Amino acid sequence: MPASAGRYYLTSPIYYVNAAPHIGHFYTTLACDVLARFMRLDGREVRFLTGTDEHGQKIEAAAKSAGQEVKHYCDGIAEKFKSMSQILGSTHDDFIRTTEQRHIKAVQALWQKLQEKGDIYLGSYAGWYAVRDEAFYGENELTLGPDGVKRAPSGAEVAWVEEPSYFFRLSAWQDKLLEFYTANPDFVLPTSRRNEVLSFVKNGLTDLSISRTSFKWGIPVPGDPNHVMYVWLDALTNYISALGYPDQDSALFKKFWPADLHMVGKDILRFHAIYWPAFLMAADLPVPHRVYAHGWWTNEGQKMSKSLANVIEPAALVGKYGLDAVRFFLLRELPFGSDGDFSHRAMVNRMNSELANDLGNLLQRVLAMVAKNCEGKTPQPGKFTPEDETILAQSKALYSSVKAAIERQQFHEVLETIWVVIRAANGYVAAMAPWELRKTDSARMSTVLYVAAEVARPIALLLQPFMPDATAKMLNILGVAAEHRTFATINQSLVPGTSLPVPVPVFPRFVEEESPKL
Repeated sequence: MPASAGRYYLTSPIYYVNAAPHIGHFYTTLACDVLARFMRLDGREVRFLTGTDEHGQKIEAAAKSAGQEVKHYCDGIAEKFKSMSQILGSTHDDFIRTTEQRHIKAVQALWQKLQEKGDIYLGSYAGWYAVRDEAFYGENELTLGPDGVKRAPSGAEVAWVEEPSYFFRLSAWQDKLLEFYTANPDFVLPTSRRNEVLSFVKNGLTDLSISRTSFKWGIPVPGDPNHVMYVWLDALTNYISALGYPDQDSALFKKFWPADLHMVGKDILRFHAIYWPAFLMAADLPVPHRVYAHGWWTNEGQKMSKSLANVIEPAALVGKYGLDAVRFFLLRELPFGSDGDFSHRAMVNRMNSELANDLGNLLQRVLAMVAKNCEGKTPQPGKFTPEDETILAQSKALYSSVKAAIERQQFHEVLETIWVVIRAANGYVAAMAPWELRKTDSARMSTVLYVAAEVARPIALLLQPFMPDATAKMLNILGVAAEHRTFATINQSLVPGTSLPVPVPVFPRFVEEESPKL
């Protein structure tokens, strides 16, 4: 399934408003924001959607527990998610809430379409339901805890539910889904998650309960207001309701659907990789190009939970370390898609060793010498030696390697690829020793300083999606004009004689506290 040339539509999940946002939500939105920024710099027209999922039994219960009217409760939590996006510096184009009329209209239209196609029927449901997950589970998926309580694979407690329900004929789409996965092997990434999806579908699909009568906080079923829609049919539709569905002739829908990427956590992969494509196929709508399911973070080796008081608050983390450092660390520390452990010591080590020492030192010592020995202007290079040509070639090759990794959502690989060149550039400077050349060969010194600065230029350009504020400072002190900061200009070169500002450290060292607290 080819990507759509010229445009890029990506979505975060819409976040469930039963509690305030934490580092997991921040992580998912961050990954989307980096992709959105990269694609814009690469000349794509981007549509980046995020938002909140505000219906369901769990929301109704959370509002009741808080002593609030349900919509008022949702309004308050939705604002916290908007605040998180601001803290992150998210460049999303739209923030959708499932309580908005545009969404309700779209969901009811999709329901009617599925009903007209014969893929919805009325029956009754009896089975195990997890309120926390808003999901039904088969007996073979459950485990019995030491407390005698049956639990879902997520650890959520399940209860036996019996009630009238409308069903979606999911079983009818099993073979078509398997054919689709075969024809589109990169529809689910990483590969380990794809294998989970294939295994689940091959084991047999049963029809899916898509309505409830035991609570009222949801979108009413068209023609039968005693039922409200099952939360996943409601929630998943946000990806098209935000584009103007059911008006398939709307400018946004025509331009951006199907989505290029749905970014999700691994806990909601099944809904996005099985239920959602089946709904779309049944409604004669194109299926997205990819669903990427990333892993979870623990905190200093422990699962995050309110009871342990170890939930990492995004605002506190950014306030302590700075936004760019947090953005860098979360996508640098582990292979994207895997689970990982947040550690203050690891965070400080990355900041000091890779940002302050590797990247910061490269910039500072080169540009400090330029300021002192080249009249504060971009040096005039002489003839390049083989050593110069080698490191320049490495930096010029970065864009193609980085773009290939970004297209596969391999953020850690992007950063490691860039850091290989940063380390090589530091090695080049150390070997060329321009501080010694200053005494013996000023022309050669100028060439070495020019080469080092020129190597830093594409590095700074390609790091913009990850650390937008820090890289803006880097490009400023390198003398790169604002109009030359997209990837279309990556093969240009620094202009000798350009007046440069006095260099200042971009990445100061961080002194770790003995017992850091957030």
